[in-house]
Amino acid sequence: MNAPAMLVRGWEVVIGLETHAQLSTASKIFSGASTRFGAAPNTQACAVDLALPGTLPVANRGAVERAIRFGLAVGAKVAPLSIFARKNYFYPDLPKAYQISQYEIPVVQGGTVEFALGGRRKTVHLTRAHLEEDAGKSLHEDYHGMSGIDLNRAGTPLLEIVTEPDLRAAAEAVEYAKTLHALVVWLGICDGNMQEGSFRCDANVSVRRPGAALGTRREIKNLNSFRFLQQAIEFEVEWQIERLEDGLAIEQATVLFDPDSGATRAMRSKEDAHDYRYFPDPDLPPLVIAPEWVERVRAAMPELPGAMAARFERDDGLPAYDAAMMTQSLAFARCYEAVRDGCAAPDVGRGGRGATPWPKLAANWLMGEVSKRLNAEGIAIERMPVDSAQLAALIRRVADGTLSHSGARQVFDALWAGASDVDGVIDARGLKQMNDAGALEAIVDAVIAANARSVEEFRAGKDKAFNALVGQVMKASKGQANPAQASELLRRKLGA
Repeated sequence: MNAPAMLVRGWEVVIGLETHAQLSTASKIFSGASTRFGAAPNTQACAVDLALPGTLPVANRGAVERAIRFGLAVGAKVAPLSIFARKNYFYPDLPKAYQISQYEIPVVQGGTVEFALGGRRKTVHLTRAHLEEDAGKSLHEDYHGMSGIDLNRAGTPLLEIVTEPDLRAAAEAVEYAKTLHALVVWLGICDGNMQEGSFRCDANVSVRRPGAALGTRREIKNLNSFRFLQQAIEFEVEWQIERLEDGLAIEQATVLFDPDSGATRAMRSKEDAHDYRYFPDPDLPPLVIAPEWVERVRAAMPELPGAMAARFERDDGLPAYDAAMMTQSLAFARCYEAVRDGCAAPDVGRGGRGATPWPKLAANWLMGEVSKRLNAEGIAIERMPVDSAQLAALIRRVADGTLSHSGARQVFDALWAGASDVDGVIDARGLKQMNDAGALEAIVDAVIAANARSVEEFRAGKDKAFNALVGQVMKASKGQANPAQASELLRRKLGA
């Protein structure tokens, strides 16, 4: 159920997002030119991209298939027939003076995206998702008194995903954008690289008194980070409220966000659809998508994150939070499954000593030490230097009592640094836990005898004294005692 709208100083915030996802095709949407990022300026713009006389566009089948995949994932209607249109406007980096897009009949119609925020579920309704080509790029920084034009991006395939004005706070907009980002990457239709412009958002923001008609919106263009998205919306909301409370009007406009100042500034008055003089592109026939094509795409779809998380809860017994974390990306989910299966190979279903199930142990390590290290080094799980077999072997050594948790972290560090064999690291560093009950009992007896004051304090009710005794046992055993066994034995001998 969607939460009631939060108010800002008595005003309701209304937000709709338009997201441009660059499709992961090797070539452009209407030409065979490469979409590779980072090439020298104007080396990946062919005659079609430059709109030279006599050239004709040809639609990229792979781009269409990616649009179909997205439509199926969000439960939308995939139009059996859609139309490419010309969106007419002049800008230096648009060599044709029009952009090929879709207007009246888009390829994807409707659909929903769900996310959780603050313990509540939120459903965002999509208006449409349509195919279009990107424009080039204007370069201002490297020139004095002039601008350069790089047309490498001209013709790059985009899927523009448009929401209804369902969002009511900057935090909701960010969570929706993160969920959408994760989905398009999961589906393999976009690499999601925001620094390279593969995923960027335009935010339409307005405010109104509760129950009133929608206010005048301003569109914040080209937000390429979640942090900037939140900051831009929050500034824009405050700016609009202050202006309205001062008795001034909001004028429809396109604005830019300046990350250095944290402010938005007007770029131009906002155009309406009729300003672009849309009309069907005469060089492109209608896009016909047969039902058989849709079904082939459906059959090749990966399991979606929500369905996979539900399976992890149902079949693996994971809590809902753990299941959501394991499905934060398809690569993360695949790693979890590989580690889980590697742990459980000899005795399926349970962890060491019949205690914690293997799925939960695998999830704990991935949410704990693995995520901590990935975040610290700023890398994705695909680049993790510890493979799933090594991680599974390490978890098994903790579960069977060979390693303490402290020792396991040392082994994990060694694996991350390039070691290959878990048991080899344990032997080389002397990390194997003491499992000899007689030897451990002798150490405990010696510690009790040597620490009479701590024993008295513990018996007087001071829990810290007991921890000190456990520490002495660990020190005497050179860290090889099993802390749980040591604690149990100490309590028994001290009559606790």
